[in-house]
Amino acid sequence: MRFHHGSLIFLPLLAFLTCCATSPPYAYRPMPGRTAIVEKGKAIAPPGAPDEVRAVIAAGNRIAGLPYARGGGHRPGLSRAYDCSGATSYVLQAAGLLETSMPSKAFRRYGEPGPGKWISIYARRDHVFLVVAGLRFDTGWAERTRGPRWTTRSRPLNGAVVRHPRGF
Repeated sequence: MRFHHGSLIFLPLLAFLTCCATSPPYAYRPMPGRTAIVEKGKAIAPPGAPDEVRAVIAAGNRIAGLPYARGGGHRPGLSRAYDCSGATSYVLQAAGLLETSMPSKAFRRYGEPGPGKWISIYARRDHVFLVVAGLRFDTGWAERTRGPRWTTRSRPLNGAVVRHPRGF
């Protein structure tokens, strides 16, 4: 293949765009002493997990298995059904890591940039999910039913921004 001299300018740009066009998927990667496990749909925190992480997991267990409802879970207290941002808001509020419920898009600016040591939030304009102590807490994707669930199944990130609560 022959390139014209002017084409060389576009090669780095093409390489950058190709690399960034698809995000690597979330993949379950157990880390000794820092990874929760799932038993019968409920997460069990690792022994050394901080209290806030335990609180997030306990809150996730309270709503795991409930149905999905658009706009569900955005009121204080327990709801009968949750959407992605309602479920994320609920578990973070239960641990004292969020003051009030937020829509998916707002989680793109929540906390600190990058993955956290214990809690990572993957947010797009139209969807948000958490990874807590290695487990994905999500309301869908590749599941037969929708609604808040703990899973170890991989998921493409499709351009999600990764954030974490300060210190976690």
